[in-house]
Amino acid sequence: MLRHSLSRCLAVAVLLLPISVFAQSLSEFQNLSPEDRKAYWEAMSQEERQAKREEWRTERDAMSDEDRAAMREQRRAQWESMSEEERQAAQERRRAERDSLSDEERQAKREQMRARREEMRAKWESMSEEERAAAREEFGKRRGHPGRQRSGGKPSRDENSD
Repeated sequence: MLRHSLSRCLAVAVLLLPISVFAQSLSEFQNLSPEDRKAYWEAMSQEERQAKREEWRTERDAMSDEDRAAMREQRRAQWESMSEEERQAAQERRRAERDSLSDEERQAKREQMRARREEMRAKWESMSEEERAAAREEFGKRRGHPGRQRSGGKPSRDENSD
């Protein structure tokens, strides 16, 4: 009897496993091992992956600047702690994923990127010069160039439009 209820309990747990896996947040996903992350991602259909990306984008957009900076720092630390071979393997996995996309999936990705760039361009164009200067400074900090300013050289796109 105990054996039967134990196996029934195990069966229910196995059935509920995908539900608990799909409930993960962005930070929980990032804390998974590379193997678990791969298994989690491969268990989803293309539509589920896209929905999860959108969910995570919304979650990331709702984060405070400090939380986002902490998340970036954590990812950077993970990358820097990898050996050169691990980095190459990670890059190769990304390349393989990209190369395995169907033509329709590639086209959908292109359209998403195009739409995202348009959103960013519209946001940039709606900014005042002060907001643009602050955004440039913030972007420079994120890229590890604090206080970096344009000096001479090629004018920026928005300087050309004046």
